[in-house]
Amino acid sequence: MRRGLRRHGLLMGNIFQPHAELAQVTELAADAAGKTADVSVWGVISDIVPTSVLTSLVNETVLQVIFFALVFGLCLSYMKISDDERIRTISTTMYNIFDCLSEIMMRVVRGIMQYAPIGVAVLICEVFAKNGAKVAGALVTVTVACFVGYAIHIVLAYGGLLKIYRIKIGTFFKEARTPFITAFVTRSSNATLPTTMTAAENLGVDKEVYAFSLPLGATINMDGTAIYQGVCAFFLVMSCFGRGLTFGEMGMIVLLATLASIGTAGVPGAGAIMLAMVMQGINMPIAEGTILAGAYAMILGINAILDMGRTALNVVGDLTCTCCVAKHTKFLREDSVLK
Repeated sequence: MRRGLRRHGLLMGNIFQPHAELAQVTELAADAAGKTADVSVWGVISDIVPTSVLTSLVNETVLQVIFFALVFGLCLSYMKISDDERIRTISTTMYNIFDCLSEIMMRVVRGIMQYAPIGVAVLICEVFAKNGAKVAGALVTVTVACFVGYAIHIVLAYGGLLKIYRIKIGTFFKEARTPFITAFVTRSSNATLPTTMTAAENLGVDKEVYAFSLPLGATINMDGTAIYQGVCAFFLVMSCFGRGLTFGEMGMIVLLATLASIGTAGVPGAGAIMLAMVMQGINMPIAEGTILAGAYAMILGINAILDMGRTALNVVGDLTCTCCVAKHTKFLREDSVLK
């Protein structure tokens, strides 16, 4: 289903074809053509397993780092439930260390994001000075494409799931309204978690279900971010290289965004960081001074607006899946939202 979400975002990008005619695009596109022509889906898949983790970290090979992190985390999880007390102890210690590092990095990111608008404003001024106000229309198109994609996904995907599991759609969205608005304003799935849990309880979901599924969903369920990645990747490639995405690049975006979204934090601005990782994964790194960096700065300029919509979509998705799982496992009260 998640791969389908990436294709959904790419579909919105192909329909709306958002792009801006940036200065010097022809010259830079010619230079970039040789760098991206030989990239294939199979090449990315074959390079997933790193030969050296330290080399992958130094070279910033994102996919290899993510793959190692997933394997490392899986092994650590199994060690925590081992019958050997020594293994349980050392694995718990290691988990606490990484948990502490995660909290430190979260605080660092929050601090950066507080001052990021100042830097983004300067970058936007530079882009507009070089290219004129004509780029504003492209940003409006990106915003419309993303929000149309969000709306379609809520109606078709979430509405369809609720219909399949015979859950009252009107009652569901009445309770989902509060977490939806909270997510739209705070732009954080984690900050919205208390109101999402309250909504799940009001909908009749047993605590054993929502206490597990909602925190998990706030971390790995990034439906709105998936649509955002497809639209913005199309915008960046078309603006900077004067062409659309190739089939191989679309496949890689699906693969990279799927893996990257698992570890994306539920905090404001995380989607923009993931977009930079995805672009680097398809051999289009956002380097300082390049036209790609200018186009990326334009995305950052409207990122807050896009972040509102995708976070609200993510939260509704968490609640939808929680209700469906509760219904399937018979942990949903019969007098709550069942037809």
